[in-house]
Amino acid sequence: MEDVQVEEDVPKEGAEVENPEPLSAESYAAESMAADTDPWIIFDSRKTPAAEFDGWLETNRPSQVGRFGDEASGKGPVGWIAVLGPGHCPATGDVIGLQASWERLLTSGRTITFQTVKELALNHGVLTGKWLMHLDSGFKVDHAWECVARAALEGKIFQTKVSPRDPKSDRKHVICSYNKDFTDENEVMRLDAVIRATGVKCLLSFKPDVYTYLGIYRNNRWNLCPTIYESKYDLECVPRRSHIINKVTNLEVT
Repeated sequence: MEDVQVEEDVPKEGAEVENPEPLSAESYAAESMAADTDPWIIFDSRKTPAAEFDGWLETNRPSQVGRFGDEASGKGPVGWIAVLGPGHCPATGDVIGLQASWERLLTSGRTITFQTVKELALNHGVLTGKWLMHLDSGFKVDHAWECVARAALEGKIFQTKVSPRDPKSDRKHVICSYNKDFTDENEVMRLDAVIRATGVKCLLSFKPDVYTYLGIYRNNRWNLCPTIYESKYDLECVPRRSHIINKVTNLEVT
Protein backbone atom coordinates (compact mmCIF):
# COMPACT_ATOMS: atom_id res chain seq x y z
CA MET A 1 0.00 0.00 0.00
CA GLU A 2 1.17 3.51 -0.74
CA ASP A 3 2.53 5.46 2.22
CA VAL A 4 -0.27 7.24 4.07
CA GLN A 5 -0.37 8.99 7.41
CA VAL A 6 -1.32 7.18 10.60
CA GLU A 7 -3.60 7.96 13.50
CA GLU A 8 -5.15 7.04 16.81
CA ASP A 9 -8.30 6.40 18.80
CA VAL A 10 -9.47 3.50 16.67
CA PRO A 11 -11.76 0.87 18.19
CA LYS A 12 -10.26 -2.32 19.56
CA GLU A 13 -11.89 -5.63 18.71
CA GLY A 14 -13.86 -7.06 21.60
CA ALA A 15 -13.53 -3.92 23.71
CA GLU A 16 -15.91 -3.66 26.66
CA VAL A 17 -18.31 -0.73 26.48
CA GLU A 18 -19.57 -0.68 30.08
CA ASN A 19 -17.40 1.22 32.57
CA PRO A 20 -14.22 0.85 30.52
CA GLU A 21 -10.88 1.37 32.21
CA PRO A 22 -8.85 4.30 30.83
CA LEU A 23 -6.52 3.00 28.15
CA SER A 24 -2.79 3.57 28.36
CA ALA A 25 -0.85 5.37 25.63
CA GLU A 26 0.63 1.99 24.69
CA SER A 27 -2.87 0.55 24.17
CA TYR A 28 -3.84 3.45 21.89
CA ALA A 29 -0.62 2.97 19.93
CA ALA A 30 -1.31 -0.75 19.49
CA GLU A 31 -4.85 -0.07 18.25
CA SER A 32 -3.58 2.52 15.80
CA MET A 33 -0.96 0.14 14.42
CA ALA A 34 -3.58 -2.59 14.00
CA ALA A 35 -5.83 -0.26 12.00
CA ASP A 36 -2.94 0.96 9.86
CA THR A 37 -1.92 -2.58 8.92
CA ASP A 38 -5.44 -3.78 8.06
CA PRO A 39 -6.75 -3.11 4.52
CA TRP A 40 -7.88 0.44 3.73
CA ILE A 41 -10.66 1.61 1.43
CA ILE A 42 -9.05 4.40 -0.61
CA PHE A 43 -10.31 6.81 -3.24
CA ASP A 44 -7.20 8.10 -5.00
CA SER A 45 -8.22 11.19 -6.95
CA ARG A 46 -4.94 11.08 -8.90
CA LYS A 47 -5.98 7.80 -10.52
CA THR A 48 -9.76 7.50 -10.24
CA PRO A 49 -12.17 9.68 -12.27
CA ALA A 50 -14.06 12.23 -10.16
CA ALA A 51 -17.30 10.99 -11.74
CA GLU A 52 -16.95 7.80 -9.68
CA PHE A 53 -16.66 9.63 -6.36
CA ASP A 54 -20.35 9.92 -5.45
CA GLY A 55 -20.91 6.20 -5.89
CA TRP A 56 -17.77 5.37 -3.92
CA LEU A 57 -18.83 7.71 -1.11
CA GLU A 58 -22.32 6.22 -0.89
CA THR A 59 -20.97 2.66 -0.84
CA ASN A 60 -18.37 3.38 1.84
CA ARG A 61 -20.11 5.55 4.42
CA PRO A 62 -18.23 5.18 7.74
CA SER A 63 -21.41 4.39 9.69
CA GLN A 64 -22.00 1.41 7.39
CA VAL A 65 -18.48 -0.02 7.00
CA GLY A 66 -17.53 -2.45 9.78
CA ARG A 67 -14.09 -2.19 11.36
CA PHE A 68 -13.75 -5.94 11.83
CA GLY A 69 -15.64 -7.16 8.78
CA ASP A 70 -18.37 -9.77 8.56
CA GLU A 71 -17.47 -13.41 7.97
CA ALA A 72 -21.05 -14.28 6.99
CA SER A 73 -20.98 -11.84 4.07
CA GLY A 74 -17.33 -12.45 3.26
CA LYS A 75 -16.21 -8.94 4.21
CA GLY A 76 -12.81 -8.55 5.84
CA PRO A 77 -11.59 -5.96 8.36
CA VAL A 78 -11.14 -2.33 7.32
CA GLY A 79 -8.55 -0.12 8.99
CA TRP A 80 -9.52 3.25 7.51
CA ILE A 81 -11.55 4.86 4.72
CA ALA A 82 -9.45 7.51 2.97
CA VAL A 83 -9.44 10.07 0.17
CA LEU A 84 -6.14 11.13 -1.39
CA GLY A 85 -6.28 14.54 -3.02
CA PRO A 86 -4.83 15.35 -6.45
CA GLY A 87 -1.77 16.88 -4.78
CA HIS A 88 -1.09 13.95 -2.48
CA CYS A 89 2.45 12.60 -2.40
CA PRO A 90 4.02 9.96 -0.13
CA ALA A 91 5.62 11.19 3.07
CA THR A 92 9.39 11.63 2.76
CA GLY A 93 10.41 11.85 6.42
CA ASP A 94 12.85 9.42 8.03
CA VAL A 95 10.53 7.66 10.47
CA ILE A 96 13.01 4.87 11.28
CA GLY A 97 15.71 7.40 12.09
CA LEU A 98 13.21 9.40 14.13
CA GLN A 99 12.32 6.39 16.26
CA ALA A 100 15.98 5.50 16.77
CA SER A 101 16.72 9.05 17.93
CA TRP A 102 13.69 8.87 20.22
CA GLU A 103 15.04 5.74 21.91
CA ARG A 104 18.38 7.47 22.46
CA LEU A 105 16.58 10.50 23.88
CA LEU A 106 14.64 8.33 26.33
CA THR A 107 17.88 6.84 27.70
CA SER A 108 19.69 10.19 27.84
CA GLY A 109 17.90 11.47 30.91
CA ARG A 110 16.75 14.65 29.13
CA THR A 111 13.30 15.97 29.98
CA ILE A 112 10.71 15.08 27.33
CA THR A 113 8.86 18.21 26.20
CA PHE A 114 7.08 19.42 23.10
CA GLN A 115 10.24 21.28 22.09
CA THR A 116 12.48 18.20 22.30
CA VAL A 117 9.99 16.18 20.23
CA LYS A 118 9.67 19.04 17.71
CA GLU A 119 13.47 19.10 17.41
CA LEU A 120 13.47 15.40 16.52
CA ALA A 121 10.71 15.95 13.95
CA LEU A 122 12.65 18.76 12.27
CA ASN A 123 15.89 16.77 12.25
CA HIS A 124 14.21 13.82 10.52
CA GLY A 125 11.74 15.68 8.29
CA VAL A 126 8.65 14.15 9.91
CA LEU A 127 6.47 17.26 9.74
CA THR A 128 2.96 16.21 8.73
CA GLY A 129 0.07 16.69 11.15
CA LYS A 130 -3.71 16.51 11.21
CA TRP A 131 -6.85 18.10 12.54
CA LEU A 132 -8.96 15.48 14.33
CA MET A 133 -12.70 15.42 14.89
CA HIS A 134 -14.57 12.79 16.93
CA LEU A 135 -18.19 12.14 15.96
CA ASP A 136 -21.01 9.74 16.81
CA SER A 137 -21.85 7.05 14.29
CA GLY A 138 -24.74 7.72 11.93
CA PHE A 139 -25.70 10.95 10.19
CA LYS A 140 -23.18 13.15 12.04
CA VAL A 141 -20.07 11.27 10.97
CA ASP A 142 -21.39 10.50 7.48
CA HIS A 143 -22.21 14.17 6.83
CA ALA A 144 -18.92 15.53 8.19
CA TRP A 145 -16.99 12.87 6.30
CA GLU A 146 -18.69 13.79 3.02
CA CYS A 147 -17.80 17.46 3.61
CA VAL A 148 -14.07 16.93 4.14
CA ALA A 149 -13.84 14.09 1.60
CA ARG A 150 -15.17 16.41 -1.13
CA ALA A 151 -12.66 19.06 -0.07
CA ALA A 152 -9.90 16.49 -0.56
CA LEU A 153 -11.30 15.51 -3.96
CA GLU A 154 -11.18 19.20 -4.95
CA GLY A 155 -7.55 19.51 -3.85
CA LYS A 156 -8.20 21.66 -0.77
CA ILE A 157 -6.95 18.92 1.60
CA PHE A 158 -4.16 16.62 0.46
CA GLN A 159 -5.38 13.63 2.50
CA THR A 160 -8.26 12.82 4.82
CA LYS A 161 -9.49 9.60 6.40
CA VAL A 162 -12.14 8.28 8.78
CA SER A 163 -12.35 5.25 11.05
CA PRO A 164 -15.08 2.69 10.23
CA ARG A 165 -17.86 1.62 12.60
CA ASP A 166 -17.23 -0.78 15.47
CA PRO A 167 -20.53 -2.50 16.37
CA LYS A 168 -19.02 -3.80 19.63
CA SER A 169 -18.11 -0.37 21.01
CA ASP A 170 -19.72 3.01 21.57
CA ARG A 171 -16.48 4.83 20.82
CA LYS A 172 -16.84 7.67 18.34
CA HIS A 173 -15.46 7.74 14.81
CA VAL A 174 -12.37 9.87 14.22
CA ILE A 175 -11.83 11.91 11.05
CA CYS A 176 -8.27 13.07 10.31
CA SER A 177 -7.47 15.82 7.80
CA TYR A 178 -3.77 16.37 7.09
CA ASN A 179 -1.38 19.22 6.49
CA LYS A 180 2.26 19.00 5.45
CA ASP A 181 4.04 20.98 8.19
CA PHE A 182 2.82 21.16 11.78
CA THR A 183 5.54 23.72 12.60
CA ASP A 184 4.00 26.22 10.14
CA GLU A 185 1.23 27.77 12.23
CA ASN A 186 -0.21 29.70 9.29
CA GLU A 187 -0.56 26.46 7.33
CA VAL A 188 -2.30 24.80 10.29
CA MET A 189 -4.72 27.74 10.54
CA ARG A 190 -5.44 27.62 6.79
CA LEU A 191 -6.41 23.96 7.03
CA ASP A 192 -8.78 24.76 9.91
CA ALA A 193 -10.38 27.43 7.71
CA VAL A 194 -10.78 24.92 4.85
CA ILE A 195 -12.47 22.41 7.16
CA ARG A 196 -14.79 25.06 8.61
CA ALA A 197 -15.69 26.27 5.11
CA THR A 198 -17.06 22.80 4.33
CA GLY A 199 -19.65 23.26 7.09
CA VAL A 200 -17.96 21.32 9.91
CA LYS A 201 -18.63 23.03 13.26
CA CYS A 202 -17.58 20.45 15.86
CA LEU A 203 -14.54 20.66 18.15
CA LEU A 204 -11.24 20.04 16.35
CA SER A 205 -7.87 19.06 17.83
CA PHE A 206 -4.55 19.14 15.99
CA LYS A 207 -1.91 16.44 16.45
CA PRO A 208 1.55 16.22 14.85
CA ASP A 209 2.29 12.87 13.21
CA VAL A 210 5.57 12.73 15.12
CA TYR A 211 3.50 12.13 18.26
CA THR A 212 1.74 9.22 16.58
CA TYR A 213 4.98 7.64 15.34
CA LEU A 214 6.51 7.91 18.83
CA GLY A 215 3.46 6.53 20.66
CA ILE A 216 2.52 9.80 22.37
CA TYR A 217 -1.19 9.38 23.03
CA ARG A 218 -3.48 10.18 25.93
CA ASN A 219 -2.28 9.01 29.34
CA ASN A 220 1.35 8.91 28.21
CA ARG A 221 4.09 8.65 30.84
CA TRP A 222 5.66 11.99 29.90
CA ASN A 223 2.42 13.87 30.67
CA LEU A 224 2.47 15.49 27.24
CA CYS A 225 -0.84 16.67 25.86
CA PRO A 226 -1.24 14.57 22.66
CA THR A 227 -2.61 17.53 20.69
CA ILE A 228 -1.08 20.99 20.24
CA TYR A 229 -4.04 23.09 19.01
CA GLU A 230 -7.75 23.13 19.78
CA SER A 231 -10.35 24.78 17.54
CA LYS A 232 -13.84 25.72 18.74
CA TYR A 233 -16.28 27.19 16.24
CA ASP A 234 -18.03 30.33 17.52
CA LEU A 235 -21.61 30.41 16.23
CA GLU A 236 -22.36 33.71 17.99
CA CYS A 237 -19.46 35.69 16.56
CA VAL A 238 -20.13 37.88 13.49
CA PRO A 239 -18.71 36.77 11.18
CA ARG A 240 -18.62 33.23 12.53
CA ARG A 241 -15.11 31.89 12.99
CA SER A 242 -12.88 29.46 14.86
CA HIS A 243 -11.30 30.28 18.19
CA ILE A 244 -8.01 28.38 18.22
CA ILE A 245 -5.85 27.83 21.30
CA ASN A 246 -2.21 26.79 21.18
CA LYS A 247 -2.21 24.09 23.87
CA VAL A 248 1.56 24.24 24.29
CA THR A 249 1.60 27.94 25.19
CA ASN A 250 -2.08 28.24 26.28
CA LEU A 251 -2.33 31.35 24.09
CA GLU A 252 -5.19 32.16 21.73
CA VAL A 253 -4.09 32.07 18.09
CA THR A 254 -7.31 33.31 16.47
